[in-house]
Amino acid sequence: MSQKIPDHEGVDGDGVYTPTSFFAPMRWRWRHRLASCQASLSALLPSDCALCGLTAPGILCEPCKSQFFRHTIQRCQRCALPVSGVPVCGVCLRNPPAFDATIVAADYQAPIDQLVLALKFGAALPLAALLGNLLEEAILAAAPERSDWPDLLAPVPLGPQRLIERGYNQALEIARPLARSLTLPLSPALLVRVRDTQAQAAMPARQRQQNMRAAFVVPAQSLASVTGRHVGLVDDVMTTGATLHELASTLKRFGASRVTNLVFARTLPG
Repeated sequence: MSQKIPDHEGVDGDGVYTPTSFFAPMRWRWRHRLASCQASLSALLPSDCALCGLTAPGILCEPCKSQFFRHTIQRCQRCALPVSGVPVCGVCLRNPPAFDATIVAADYQAPIDQLVLALKFGAALPLAALLGNLLEEAILAAAPERSDWPDLLAPVPLGPQRLIERGYNQALEIARPLARSLTLPLSPALLVRVRDTQAQAAMPARQRQQNMRAAFVVPAQSLASVTGRHVGLVDDVMTTGATLHELASTLKRFGASRVTNLVFARTLPG
């Protein structure tokens, strides 16, 4: 018989998610793995750039930061794909997504993709702070007025089985330092994935949309936090936007006034 995630999720005063008893059988294994990764990274981060490997005073050297994280690229205000001379791309004009805006730190391409993969599949959790800080800079560049920021942040939730397999939610790991630096409330349990969807990596756009339908709900205890609020959805990568569209649609169905995607990297067409 499969285990069920408890109705409540452990969240401390800093909005930090703490896995509960369903996670206990694997805790020792993940602690060992994460400790090993953190120990290895600790030896590298003070002196080696995470992208080029050259000596740097921090986790990312200035040349790499200037080359790969430029905020001068004009992007569609809705989906964040590069555009020229227009605020919204033709695709979003023809088929407006449920979300209202998207802010990204960079395009999902080499070598930036290695940062995401190391965090997502390699348990390199110290990289979450770097991704969160780079995303913060993108937000400040795109929305310098605090009045344009979301009222609260929520990570894109993982399904129960995937959370057990991975041991953590990379979107939440990025959202934690981002919420602290922006001094915004973080609600890890604002949305719940009610069913495990198939991995979307090899799916075409239309199939991705079908795969995500009715996958999320806003639990009763979170309704007051959603109604009339501007919600910021935090994730590591945006590909077709199918997941974020379904999440935004769910939030608006439960009363959210606006939804902005805050994503570290945006996949380019093709």
